[in-house]
Amino acid sequence: MKKTVFLNMVGLFMLVHMQAQELNCNFSINTSRIQGTNKQVFTTLEASVRDFLNNTVWTGNVFEAVERIECNIMLDITDDPVANDFKGKLQIQSRRPVYGSSYNTVLFNYVDEDVEFRYEEFDPIQYSENTFISNLSSLLSFYAYIIIGLDYDSFSPQGGAPYFEKAERIMTVAQTSSYMGWRPGDGKGAQRHKNRYWLIDNLLDKDYKPLRDFSYKYHRVGLDAMEKSPDLGRTSIYDALVDLKKFYDNKPDPYMSLMQVLTDAKSEEIVNIFSEAPQDQKQKVLAIMMAIEPAGGSKYDKLK
Repeated sequence: MKKTVFLNMVGLFMLVHMQAQELNCNFSINTSRIQGTNKQVFTTLEASVRDFLNNTVWTGNVFEAVERIECNIMLDITDDPVANDFKGKLQIQSRRPVYGSSYNTVLFNYVDEDVEFRYEEFDPIQYSENTFISNLSSLLSFYAYIIIGLDYDSFSPQGGAPYFEKAERIMTVAQTSSYMGWRPGDGKGAQRHKNRYWLIDNLLDKDYKPLRDFSYKYHRVGLDAMEKSPDLGRTSIYDALVDLKKFYDNKPDPYMSLMQVLTDAKSEEIVNIFSEAPQDQKQKVLAIMMAIEPAGGSKYDKLK
């Protein structure tokens, strides 16, 4: 009897634990740029990272399997590893479903050019918010919280704040290391103004609050309404874009790197949404998008 109760308790614990995971992340490694290396270590690393991302409990909330946040992360190895030191870049994309449809909208589409870490095959990847264990752990944990925070922001106003704060703590601790990307001046050229430091700085900066409010209005008020009323949903998205233009005109800083992150994720979708809109609304959206992304060029041809 006691054994049965014990097994039932274990089963219940495992069920709750399985439901608690937040991410459903497809992680892959591209090694096409490197030659003559034993690539078995990449197979092991790939499995280890996938397990870390998908089986770590990142929040205190319970997620059903269908609620897990879909994301793709690709590690592009750019240099042959030397003494277990790896160099490359991360390409990260996350999505969330649109209410009442089979469509998934992109929330985050980002490339981190300054990725370096040390990894020895079969080393465990461990999570710590307050201690620097390895740059690989810090990188993965940082972006896990960015992905989760952006997802929460799209469902409730400023809902991602607790998870952006966790990402900020990971960044602060990682600044004690010598790895690039965690400090304001890290990186070359334009990358210096869009590294991890500036990404989380902008997300938590009160001057950038309108960008996070835009996410909620665009996704929850606009996209999620389009299944029942396409015109109403499109109008709500247009209103959110008008607010976005006001934010852009105020320019809290000359670099506006978080604005670029947003347009990288949403520009194609905005074109698709308004390509069938009335001509006057289409022209207004075109004017907004060309103003906030003057280098967008041909991306917005369908609206002309």
